[in-house]
Amino acid sequence: MVRIQRYHLDDAVKLSLAEDNSSSNTDIKNKTVIMEFILVGLSATMDMQTLLFWVFICIYAIALIANFILILNICTFRKLHTPMYFFIVNLSLVNLFSISVTTPKLLQSLWTGKKTISFYGCIAQVYLFIWALGTELLLLSFMAFDRYAAICHPFQYPMIMRKEVCFGIASIVWIAGMIDSVVHAGLVMQLSFCNSNIINHFFCDLPALLYLSCSDTSLNESMEFTAAMIFGFVCCGLTLTSYFLIIRAICRIRSTEGKKKAFSTCSSHFIVVSIFYSSSIYIYIRPSSDYSLDQDKLISLLYTVVTPVVNPVIYSLRNKEFKEGVRALIARVRLFCRLQY
Repeated sequence: MVRIQRYHLDDAVKLSLAEDNSSSNTDIKNKTVIMEFILVGLSATMDMQTLLFWVFICIYAIALIANFILILNICTFRKLHTPMYFFIVNLSLVNLFSISVTTPKLLQSLWTGKKTISFYGCIAQVYLFIWALGTELLLLSFMAFDRYAAICHPFQYPMIMRKEVCFGIASIVWIAGMIDSVVHAGLVMQLSFCNSNIINHFFCDLPALLYLSCSDTSLNESMEFTAAMIFGFVCCGLTLTSYFLIIRAICRIRSTEGKKKAFSTCSSHFIVVSIFYSSSIYIYIRPSSDYSLDQDKLISLLYTVVTPVVNPVIYSLRNKEFKEGVRALIARVRLFCRLQY
């Protein structure tokens, strides 16, 4: 009797194991690994896609030309070899970097209608864009501090912002942005995407991927919130503090013309900084449960496409010394062309 019961018990165990294997195989079939995503983009109609293609290719070309001229002019004109313009060169490099991560893929999808992107291509976009975003947030705060040091401590400014300090700040900014992007991209690679592969966005943005994932994204959201606090609110706080001290110093200037000029420069800078900070913090500070698909795509355009075009105009093209450098650069180009002929 004992032997018969043991046989029945063994059969029950085998049957249970078989059921477990069957259920696990069913789960594996249901959870197919997604290796390709579909980017919905900005519009579904062909006429609108054609119009958007020409709009964005013009914006992309303007951003590339404006930032390239800015970098070339600063590097070749000795009067512009100052800490402020050193940081502006870094900002232009970040702008070229960020707009080149998202816009070429958008242009390809608008022109060809091909909206697919590979899993690793999507991860690469997340990594590169977060790197550029974090770097720009830190850079803007240090640029505000540079203006504070120049206006509020003009005699100590050459010592405060000496060459070694500027290169050190630039290195820290780029490395910190890279470390932040490595963390986020590494965590995204641990997620599973098994229900849908359709991303309602024009590029692989981090909130869009977290919204799409069928895994537990609590760790990703916690790290996203922490990064937003460090890169967003801390940098924004430092920037606002610097501008507050600058405005307080400007109010003490007796010359009306001096006040007007200083306020004009600071207000332009402050508008761009406000747009960039508010839009990027709004996107990255919220949990994925509050993700608003169409609204966030429009807000993302502000810091992915608009600021790389506006930054060169705001930070340099209105500057008297920069215009002088542009005229000198044009004269050198004309001389070179004459020598060629």
